[in-house]
Amino acid sequence: MNIRRAEHSDIESMLRIFAHAREFMASYGNDSQWGSDYPSRELIQHDIAEGNAFVVEKEDGVVCATFCHIIGDDATYQTIEGEWLNDNPYGTIHRIASDGTMQGVFRYVLRWALHRCPNLRIDTHNDNLPMLHLLNKEGFTHCGVIYCHNGTPREAFQKEAV
Repeated sequence: MNIRRAEHSDIESMLRIFAHAREFMASYGNDSQWGSDYPSRELIQHDIAEGNAFVVEKEDGVVCATFCHIIGDDATYQTIEGEWLNDNPYGTIHRIASDGTMQGVFRYVLRWALHRCPNLRIDTHNDNLPMLHLLNKEGFTHCGVIYCHNGTPREAFQKEAV
């Protein structure tokens, strides 16, 4: 696998991956986290323009996953019902999604992100059981609840590289 910054030519692949991820989440009873159209094409374009959108390619160059990685303060993480592990500079992973064709994508992305910033935060919907399982498996600590821009709650986690 290889991670690279997403380009505008990747948008259709990213939209396909996000559609697959929404179907996957719905199959596990989580049809409200991303609804039927999140993330939008406009949000993906914004992430690309800001340099925060990334894709994961298989060995043959086919894009199989995507995510947003930001180093720096996240406005939705300023207030938490609970407590972060620390207040050190951190990176955040948002909107991670896979087309399901490769195993170990989350772990690969996690290692990549922790290499760039050894303090990582992430959040997910409380109905996203597969992601909650992965976060627990990868040693993230549940820190509390944050609220998205639209006011919906998310379970917040943090991990420091050791």
